[in-house]
Amino acid sequence: MPQDRPLPFAPPRRQAAAPRNSLLWIFEPLERDAGYSSKRMFGCLAAYLDDLLCLVAADRGDPWNGLLVCTSRDRHAALMADEPALRPHAVLGKWLYLPQDHPEFETVAARLARRALERDPRLGVAPRPRAPRARRSAVG
Repeated sequence: MPQDRPLPFAPPRRQAAAPRNSLLWIFEPLERDAGYSSKRMFGCLAAYLDDLLCLVAADRGDPWNGLLVCTSRDRHAALMADEPALRPHAVLGKWLYLPQDHPEFETVAARLARRALERDPRLGVAPRPRAPRARRSAVG
């Protein structure tokens, strides 16, 4: 009879897969561009073109449920004049926001992706360099 001995190691627990962002279709046209890259940000997906942060697809709860347009405050008025569905983001007021529940969300989001792809100078911000992590010193 086998004895009840503890296993020498415990198998890793299965982690639940992260929910798939339903807004990834917005970035599909950008993916063919040589200057495109993406990174996770705020639990969302951020799109970069030529190292400028342009758009963030946020598929979470409000106010993170739509498309964030990365820009500076001095460009807000011009962008909102062209795209009246945009408004300043409730948390990141320096960026504009297109809520996913807007009736023309798909059309406006596709147009904003096209503007980014065309390198509209009103879109995109240079990301701040990350501060180096503090190294842990061995206490001995």
